[in-house]
Amino acid sequence: MARDQLQVLNALDVAKTQLYHFTTIVIAGMGFFTDAYDLFSISLVAKLLGRLYYTKAGAPKPGVLPPSVSSSVTGVALVGTLIGQLFFGWLGDKMGRKKVYGLTLLIMIVCSIASGFSFGHTPKGVMASLCFFRFWLGFGIGGDYPLSATIMAEYANKKTRGAFIAAVFAMQGMGILFSGIISLIVSSAFDRKFHRPTYEQNPALSTPPEADYVWRIVLMFGALPAALTFYWRMKMPETARYTALVAKNAKQAAADMGKVLNVDFEAEEEKVEKISRGKANNFGLFSKEFLRRHGLHLFGTTSTWFLLDIAFYSQNLFQKDVLSAIGWIPPAKTMSGLHEVFRIAKAQTLIALCSTVPGYWFTVAFIDIVGRFAIQLMGFFFMTVFMFAVAIPYDHWKTHHLGFVMMYALTFFFANFGPNATTFVVPAEIFPARLRSTCHGISAAAGKAGAIIGAYGFLYAAQNQDKAKTDAGYPPGIGIKNALIILGCINALGMICTFAVPESNGKSLEEASQETFGDDDDDTERV
Repeated sequence: MARDQLQVLNALDVAKTQLYHFTTIVIAGMGFFTDAYDLFSISLVAKLLGRLYYTKAGAPKPGVLPPSVSSSVTGVALVGTLIGQLFFGWLGDKMGRKKVYGLTLLIMIVCSIASGFSFGHTPKGVMASLCFFRFWLGFGIGGDYPLSATIMAEYANKKTRGAFIAAVFAMQGMGILFSGIISLIVSSAFDRKFHRPTYEQNPALSTPPEADYVWRIVLMFGALPAALTFYWRMKMPETARYTALVAKNAKQAAADMGKVLNVDFEAEEEKVEKISRGKANNFGLFSKEFLRRHGLHLFGTTSTWFLLDIAFYSQNLFQKDVLSAIGWIPPAKTMSGLHEVFRIAKAQTLIALCSTVPGYWFTVAFIDIVGRFAIQLMGFFFMTVFMFAVAIPYDHWKTHHLGFVMMYALTFFFANFGPNATTFVVPAEIFPARLRSTCHGISAAAGKAGAIIGAYGFLYAAQNQDKAKTDAGYPPGIGIKNALIILGCINALGMICTFAVPESNGKSLEEASQETFGDDDDDTERV
């Protein structure tokens, strides 16, 4: 039976939607805006890096990043993100959300700028320094996952909490969109000023030396939105749930939330002490009690996020086929270096507008109406259907471009109006306050492990079985059709693992995490 809820926490649960809710969404959301910008912008300039540093004189095609370099430049940030999610998730429960929150943003700002100043006398030196800064950039980004989700969850009311957390995550879509827009503007401006012939017409002149500034400006721009919100992050008070339930400072929690809600709260120190003595609030992450209460839940959140990100980050397997099929990106040799950046950015911007961004906001609109479980199950189901619909008749789609594009768009629309959003929301709701940030970090890190497998393991696996037809530098694989069939099976497995995730819709965080419930042998009072 539920214990008496603390007055200050109950006030947060039943509060009407107010300005501070939207302020928190913007402050936390801008972190995700920056996260997505930094992680996805590298794909927009990767081709330009290949032209600038790896083009060989007399080659029939412009240079590309060798597989090992490409994997390092784009993958090192994912590795940093995984480590940052685990470290800052743990630190957020030990030191408090607010103290760590500013540090992650500062790391992102410094490393975004430093990425643009990557130095070296040789291509290897430039790439090595870029990888170094992008690792630490990913480390800061990783911390934003558990902290942003936890802070938004602990500030929100229970009626619209899902929409608020999903809105923070939806800023990721806006960051992807913004990275495309900035790349369009910068590449277009440089192309107008330093216009060059195509590689086919004149390989030596097709990429001007000034193009070296383009990728640096694009990467450095990610620091701007983060810098704009740094002051406001520092002004945010610590969440009442951390202060009261973890730090056990009822007086400070009442004072902080009194300022936020413009209401005077009584400091319920005796009640905080009573709650803290309960068995439900005295077990650790590696205890049998945690395993009994939340072991299945943690399996559910980690496994679904892991499986989802394998499929989500594998989209580059057939993105080039889609974009080439509809003529958005012509062969590299028919473009200059700057025009190629423009065409790639234009394609990503259109994909973000038509598929990525709408999916995120559909989740925001419906998550508190139909619930997290239904949206995640539906998302995995349709991802499975559309992935198989692409994979099984794959040869057919090579000559039916419109259908191919529709299958592609729908697969990732339902990823975003589905598990890509819900796997972020649920771990911030179903674990106790003292372990909330840690468990969210573990779940998110499992997702990033899946992202690494999806982005790089399947990139190698999907290579043509005929060595003569593989991409430059890659060994033969199982073929893209077989790779897509495996991804369809992975989505189906994600649908099954969703049944291990509890529904938290309409519950307070204390109810969803069982913090307000005791055992029969608990010696604390009940009501």
